Amino acid sequence: MAEARISVAQEQFVCPICLDLLMDPVTIPCGHNYCMNCITDCWNQKDLKGIYSCPQCRKSFTPRPDLCKNLMIAEMVEKVKKTEPQDAVLAGNGDVKCDVCTGRKYKAVKSCLVCLNSYCQTHFESHEEFNPGKRHKVIEATGRLQEMICQKHNKILEVFCRTDQQFVCVLCVMNEHRNHETVSAAEEMTKMQGHLREMQRTIQQTIRQRENELQELRETVESHKQSAQAAVEDSEKIFADLIRSIERSRSEVTELIKAQERASVSQLGQLLEELKQEIADLKRREAELEKLSDTDDHIHFLQNLRSLSLSGSSESPTDTVGSGLSFDDVVKSVSKLRDKLNHYCKEQIENISGTVKHVKIFLGPEFETREGYLKYFRQFTLDPNTMQKRLCLSERNRMITGTLTDQPYPAHPERFDSVVQVLCRESVSGRCYWEVDWDQSKCLGLSVSYKSISRKGRGNECMFGRNNQSWILLCSPPKYVFLHNNIENKLIVTSSSSRIGVYVDHGAGILSFYNVSDKMTLIHKVHTTFTQPLYPGFSLGKNASVKLCYITT
Repeated sequence: MAEARISVAQEQFVCPICLDLLMDPVTIPCGHNYCMNCITDCWNQKDLKGIYSCPQCRKSFTPRPDLCKNLMIAEMVEKVKKTEPQDAVLAGNGDVKCDVCTGRKYKAVKSCLVCLNSYCQTHFESHEEFNPGKRHKVIEATGRLQEMICQKHNKILEVFCRTDQQFVCVLCVMNEHRNHETVSAAEEMTKMQGHLREMQRTIQQTIRQRENELQELRETVESHKQSAQAAVEDSEKIFADLIRSIERSRSEVTELIKAQERASVSQLGQLLEELKQEIADLKRREAELEKLSDTDDHIHFLQNLRSLSLSGSSESPTDTVGSGLSFDDVVKSVSKLRDKLNHYCKEQIENISGTVKHVKIFLGPEFETREGYLKYFRQFTLDPNTMQKRLCLSERNRMITGTLTDQPYPAHPERFDSVVQVLCRESVSGRCYWEVDWDQSKCLGLSVSYKSISRKGRGNECMFGRNNQSWILLCSPPKYVFLHNNIENKLIVTSSSSRIGVYVDHGAGILSFYNVSDKMTLIHKVHTTFTQPLYPGFSLGKNASVKLCYITT
């Protein structure tokens, strides 16, 4: 009974505003008690024409009453706090609240299926005192009491009707479910627990089976990836060998042409010397004949005339030389070799494509004119925060120039601190095309990169093309090299231009570079998979410069 009195006393010292024990209690003129902060905040929010009222009885006060701490109530509140059970826990979100507590609600520990109430520890002890002998059925605290009660008879649902497949109370069994097959809820639960265990075994068996299938599928995927990677590496080596073979053939043809040139030039040089000597001799004889024509000595004239008479063949040395050395046949042969090689490559690619019939390969559009690409033109600007300090920015963030001295750029986490590189501010999405102007006498690197590329240091993880985060075309005519993941691909480019176009189809995984002049000439094309947004980037050699073109479409 003492516990019950404590509960009543506690209710008397609860603030009507915050519903918690009074803190710094004050008594207003009408006699009601509040926390000083609670009533102060209330009156501050409802300051209407200088009239202040009690939140409970609505009695008005003018002027605003002065508030002073009620020391007697404060002492009584402290005593109430000391009488609270040490293990009492206030109910929080998701906790079952005690149905008996007034004011502050404590966490319930038990629920009674007879009283249909939930109790905190203190009130549960009082409940046990009033109901000795365990006459009431008590369970762990639950917020589902109402779901366990028959809505018609307000009795606990302790019987299961198998006929109607629902829980009922004892009064329902005697009336609506009189002739139905009924069992106790405990008996039905025991039966269903057997079904539950069987379902659990079946599900566990299915889970193990699916996990095995998942593991097998993962191993198959990994095997396919490894097989594809091995095929790519082998293909790269074979193509590298083919490129080297073509390079050797090119060198051999070039050397043959040069050797023929040297032989012909040597022969012509010898004839040139002979002609020069013959001209000198003829000029000397002409001078002597001119001198002889001026003499009056008949004998001297006749004697020397015979010795100065023309001798030798009248045939010109150039008559033995043909109409001119021509390499047209060589060019025709090389052109014929190129056509045969292209035709053979196309045939083999078609054969290879036939082995992957179930894979749809989208190679992207091949526009016939520059206008086709300009439909996807996008203007990019350089990002000053990524620029290495030996690059100078100009032309409204569209041009960079390499310098020999560091620029006073502020520190930034996205800045390349060692490698002379820069990224654009905008990312590539969908289909994009852009063009750049550059000085062909300098070295230029055109790149696309993920933003996650490293910025600090000189390692491969920072350099465009030396990692799996970026792709780059290095241009230094006549030498062109494409790099990705530190794999170099030397390119054979027959012509160059001071303007280069870059086309990206992000979804299709296409990256291509073009020389732009009167027509679009493909430099290199890549088919891959892009997993992140791309950002255009540049790397520059000493004193090099590049400018992003502005084109109105």
